[in-house]
Amino acid sequence: PHTTPAFEKETKGLNAIIEKGHKFDAMTQELHHVDVSEPIVTGNAFAFKLTMDITMKERSRETWEEICVYTVKDGKIISEQFFL
Repeated sequence: PHTTPAFEKETKGLNAIIEKGHKFDAMTQELHHVDVSEPIVTGNAFAFKLTMDITMKERSRETWEEICVYTVKDGKIISEQFFL
């Protein structure tokens, strides 16, 4: 998993995942386009490729590609990890 100054390498728990989403939104100037691949599902996890055409505040426009991995327990997402 990838760690940045703004985000830990793994986020656990619904409240932490929601808070992380709000933090990411606050850092985003404009999201131009998003593409999500078909999911890969196995056991208690699923993953997909996420491609974003994005402009973050105080940065130039970029294209990001990452693999997003989610762990599920009792039908609920309990953690997320992003690999850049």
